[in-house]
Amino acid sequence: MNTPQSTHGSPTTIVPQIFEQAVEQADIAISISDVNATIIYVNPAFVRMTGYAPHELVGANQSILSNKSTPVAVYDELWAVISRGLAWNGRLVNRRKDGSKYLADLLITPVVDGDGEISHYLALQRDVTPLHRLECEVAGQKALIETVVDSAPLVIALVDRHDKVVLDNHEYKKLMGDLRMVEPARLILDAVRADGTVLRPSVRISDPAFSEHELRLESPAGPRWFSCSGLWVQRQPGDADGFFHRRDDCYLLLIARETTRQRAEQEKTRMALLQAMMAEESRIDTLQESLSAAVYKIEGPVNVMASVMATIERRSGLDPAAAALREALAACRETVETLRAVIPEHRPESQTTVNINEVMRDVLDISTERMLAAGITVHWQPQAVMPPVLGYAKRLRTMFKAIVDNAIDAMNAKGWTQRELRVTTRAASGNISVIIEDSGPGIPIALRLKVFEPFYSTRKAGGQHLGTGLSSAQQVAAVHEGVIRIEAGDAGGCAMHVTLPALRKGSLPWS
Repeated sequence: MNTPQSTHGSPTTIVPQIFEQAVEQADIAISISDVNATIIYVNPAFVRMTGYAPHELVGANQSILSNKSTPVAVYDELWAVISRGLAWNGRLVNRRKDGSKYLADLLITPVVDGDGEISHYLALQRDVTPLHRLECEVAGQKALIETVVDSAPLVIALVDRHDKVVLDNHEYKKLMGDLRMVEPARLILDAVRADGTVLRPSVRISDPAFSEHELRLESPAGPRWFSCSGLWVQRQPGDADGFFHRRDDCYLLLIARETTRQRAEQEKTRMALLQAMMAEESRIDTLQESLSAAVYKIEGPVNVMASVMATIERRSGLDPAAAALREALAACRETVETLRAVIPEHRPESQTTVNINEVMRDVLDISTERMLAAGITVHWQPQAVMPPVLGYAKRLRTMFKAIVDNAIDAMNAKGWTQRELRVTTRAASGNISVIIEDSGPGIPIALRLKVFEPFYSTRKAGGQHLGTGLSSAQQVAAVHEGVIRIEAGDAGGCAMHVTLPALRKGSLPWS
């Protein structure tokens, strides 16, 4: 490939001319100094920026521009670098001829001769005062916003489309510490999605993702309530790809306002009503157990009498004694039917979405007085947020209370000193798991199925005791398509494992 030839001279003569014209017309201040920093050349842009005439600059030292406010250490570093033949880049506070100061972004490159020795220094500088002012304003605004956000009595976090937290405030960090380093953002988003909300940015970014979503977080210290909202936020990335072709990254701004204090009064009222309702339920259960036991006790002799009556009638036909026995048998059967008829029934209950953590916490609160009287220590270890269960809240509450009551009775034996109740809730593989573990004497393997039989208990001699607590609990679990199994506890007592299916709802990630 041939090099184009100019009609005005050879390339060797043209290039220096072009170089000189380029430097003269460049819109960046250029100066050349000797090894002692004496200026030997400045271009017009340098003259315009400093206000000095060319003859005032050429022959003068570069220090003519110094404002004497740049730290000496900066100049020491500058000279240490360029003296080794390396380029130095940094910022200095310089002064124009009229005394006005400006911030110079300076690049100094050593120029070496044929022997490899430094002969001159080439300096390029720009006035970056406006840029620095803008940077300070942006940094100031950022610091101001961060101060306001950190001071706000709200939990605030910004998450990307992968649910990763990219920005949070002090209240968020504090809540994460209270939750033992579990990400609150993940809990909020899981709870929102569990309710069927699809988190997908809308056409109008101003539309909220969700608003005033009530969330209950469980912790060993007690339940906490939050009102949560999510807003879509767009940000233009700063990479090269997005310079000409705008593409905004989308984030979700999570805002959670704690409402625990407001809910506390509501909870007091709710617990008072719940205790009254549970007392009524307990009264009905007691009557059911007593009357069912009476029917159970009477039916045994009645069946014997019926068998005897049939034998007598076959042997002797009509007999006055047989007639009297027949009347007594009829009276007994009438009594049994009367007892069956007066057995009270629980009020019908509709299926709803049930928070097992809330149910379990209610049971522990209701049983607090009993456990304190028995000297039992409770270790409550809930999962912070649990998926709901579709079921009957009252029946589930009764089921768990029967299991807790059974644990209290087991540990309340005379002379038993180790009295601890550990309650754990977990969600995994589409199921809810509740483990109620006591430090009592435990249940032998041979009896772990028998204890679910009606009117059976290990607390009475021979295992005979009127009561249907665990039998009823198993029936409630079965109604909810769940199971109850008994295992040995880690502390040697009994561990009741209750597994229930979680309510499955569609939950889609961002698309």
